[in-house]
Amino acid sequence: MSRQGTENNLKINIAIDGPAGAGKSTIARLVAKELSYIYVDTGAMYRAVTWHMLKAGIKPESAAEVLRHAQAMEIELIPGADGQKVLVDGRDVTPYIRSLEVSGMVSQYAQIEGLRKHLVALQQQMAARKGVVMDGRDIGTTVLPNAELKIFMTASVKERALRRFKELGDAQGVTLEQLEKDISERDRLDAGREISPLRCADDAIVLDTTHMDIPQVVDTIVSYCKTHTNS
Repeated sequence: MSRQGTENNLKINIAIDGPAGAGKSTIARLVAKELSYIYVDTGAMYRAVTWHMLKAGIKPESAAEVLRHAQAMEIELIPGADGQKVLVDGRDVTPYIRSLEVSGMVSQYAQIEGLRKHLVALQQQMAARKGVVMDGRDIGTTVLPNAELKIFMTASVKERALRRFKELGDAQGVTLEQLEKDISERDRLDAGREISPLRCADDAIVLDTTHMDIPQVVDTIVSYCKTHTNS
């Protein structure tokens, strides 16, 4: 079977879950490219909502107001040569949704049950025709519980903080130590929330990437996909 993709009637859905900073978005995007699948960055959708709410001055405590605004938002995920662009109501917000301000607040908005149900419905629509790679924290357990291949990507907190530190560069003015604290707190919030907590699906393959580089992780997941479709 070619690395460029499977036949349409053999396409499956791939769910990639894991904690903050595990590199899920990068890996999911590259796996989708290898297989000629569609990449859906669910985390970017929550970040886009968070950015919008912060800009509008709507706090996560105002759940009804958050949901009202979210339902009126148009979120588009546009693939491109330089990666995926995230548009909110036609505006490219890609440079803004990875800011420390958004990162520090996204878990609080993501705990709103109505918002999660709204975004999950959108994500399930995207996956209905198969051939989708979707990453997040509850894809295999809540969004796509019937996904044919589920991966739970993880790495040590120290390694995840280092990866995020390199990603952010000097522009954010944040220390590696602060990122470690932030990621540990994000893990606590994501695992402890009542609605769709971070959890490894019972039928997921656990992939510890602490000592793996990006090409190794991509090749490993692509090989799992080929094994599944060949069987």
